Amino acid sequence: MATAKERFSLKDHLFNPETIGRLAQEFGAGIPSFDGTRFESEALAGFADRELLQRLEWMADCMETQLASDFPTMADQLEAAMPKMLNPTLSDDDFGHFIHAVPGILAVRHGLEDHRERALDLLYEATKRFSMEFYIRPFLNRWPDETLARLAVWAQDENYHVRRLVSEGTRPRLPWAKSVTLTQEQTIPFLDALHADIARFVTRSVANHMNDISKINADTVVSLLADWKKQGRQSVKELDWITRHSLRTLVKQGHMGALELLGYSKDVPISVDARILTPVVMMGDAVSFEIAISAQTQCPVLVDYRIEFARADGKRAEKVFKLKQGKVGPDAPLNLKKAHKLKADATTFTLFEGAHRITIQVNGVDHTVLDFQLTSN
Repeated sequence: MATAKERFSLKDHLFNPETIGRLAQEFGAGIPSFDGTRFESEALAGFADRELLQRLEWMADCMETQLASDFPTMADQLEAAMPKMLNPTLSDDDFGHFIHAVPGILAVRHGLEDHRERALDLLYEATKRFSMEFYIRPFLNRWPDETLARLAVWAQDENYHVRRLVSEGTRPRLPWAKSVTLTQEQTIPFLDALHADIARFVTRSVANHMNDISKINADTVVSLLADWKKQGRQSVKELDWITRHSLRTLVKQGHMGALELLGYSKDVPISVDARILTPVVMMGDAVSFEIAISAQTQCPVLVDYRIEFARADGKRAEKVFKLKQGKVGPDAPLNLKKAHKLKADATTFTLFEGAHRITIQVNGVDHTVLDFQLTSN
């Protein structure tokens, strides 16, 4: 019998008779000539063999047959059919609904080449209903100077969804999205302005953007965060959150500049003792180990562990896991115990029998190595 997790389908959750019916009603109310029943029937009939993003494209296919052929008029119709803006009094987690991504698709299809300014106007209105982060990117690639000029204005907009689009739409590694041909010199001024934003929805995007950059140029991110701390334009609490979220990849990598910015020094005199509790582990069970950390002076510590997994080709695959943030001192050792479940049926990572290794890392420095065997019988 399928589990609840296996039965869940994101594409069916987002696009179904209820959501498509709602979209059909909105367009029928906003555009007198629009046949909502026809659109609903055509769209639903084509969903079976299409994945999530393909369904969005299909919805646009079905919709544009009932819209004006000239883009300026089409854009007017799309704006007339838009629902109310997302709640402007909120400050986070107000994503909207995927069904409202269709104007972005049509803006790219019909406005990119010959109607740039009208298309950007449409994206400006649409992003107040659902983020246009995917659809601003073709404009950044085709018309970088003109689109960046728009974003410079939007970075000051009163609507936080518009401000967020400036950061999210220019991310170098936006999930699911096409790449953009922008330099860090072009995008960092936006982050510099938006890091001081009052909305967590915006600062979360800034931090995710910074994390993307950290995978390309780690020192730039560390330096920029240090500058923001000196500037003092963001509250201490929020900037601390931005910093930690921006540096999450570098912390896993043990990047010393990132760790020092977070207050973790590699030079503190600490002692780390660890032992494996389960030297042989069955697939599906947990590998258990314990750690004792002591220090001559009080200091903060960030404790991670890395597991080197055996692979079918004889090579090793390594993954980093967070364990503990804390403090140690002469009279306050830190004692930790961990049981890490090794799922035999994990869908994202296949386990293989053989020798495995755990490395204990404190403040970015490797201290102790623990070995164990993984077996299936």
